[in-house]
Amino acid sequence: MFDSFPGGVSERLDRPTYHADLGRIYTSGIGFLNKLERGQHFAERGFASWEAFAAGDWNRALSLADEGREDYAQELRRARRLGVPHRRLRVVEFPITPYVQWELFVLRVRVDLGDDIKILDAREISNIEQRRPVPEVVILGDVVMYEVVYDDDGNADGANRYTDRSLIRETNLGFNALYGRGEGFHEFFEREIEPLPPPRAARSGAESSDLR
Repeated sequence: MFDSFPGGVSERLDRPTYHADLGRIYTSGIGFLNKLERGQHFAERGFASWEAFAAGDWNRALSLADEGREDYAQELRRARRLGVPHRRLRVVEFPITPYVQWELFVLRVRVDLGDDIKILDAREISNIEQRRPVPEVVILGDVVMYEVVYDDDGNADGANRYTDRSLIRETNLGFNALYGRGEGFHEFFEREIEPLPPPRAARSGAESSDLR
C-alpha cells in the first residue's frame, strides 16, 4: 500500500501557487476530495482558538473552537453545489498529542455540519508504516494530488504536485482501504478525547497544517 508514492514524479509549488492551483482544479469537475492527515504536531498561527491553546488557555481555546463554523458551512455548501464530496481520514497516535486533542474539538464542528471525517488508530497501520509513514496528501479526483511540504522551521511551504494518474489512483485506493478501517468520529471522540484532562500548550516550532 502506497509503495509507488516515494518514487512518484512531482512538481514543487510554493504556497501561493499551490493554493491557486488547488482552487482552480477544485472547480473543474474533479468528482471528489480525499484528505489523509498523518502529522501529530501542527500550528495554526492566526487561528484564535489555536493561539489560545498555544498560550495555555484551554477553556478559551474550546470556546473559540467553532469560530470557523460559518466558513466551514459555506465550504460544505459549495462542495455540494459542485458535486464534490469531501472525505478526511485523521490518523491518531497514542498517547494523543496536545495538538491532536485540540484539533479534534475543531473537527467536531465540521462533523456536526456534515463533514465526513473518520479516525484511524496509528497502531492499526504499524505493519504498513514499517519503512515510512503513510503519505499526508490531498487528492482531487484522478486529476491531481498534493503532498504539503514544510520549510526548515516547520512552516507550511507549498506542496509537491503529482499528476501521474496511475500513482493518484494507487494512492487513492490506499486511502479508500484505510478509510474503510476508520472509526466514526463521534465514537472515537466520546471515548478517547472527552475524558482527557486539558493538554499542555502547543510545542514551539510546530508545523502549520495549511488545510484546517
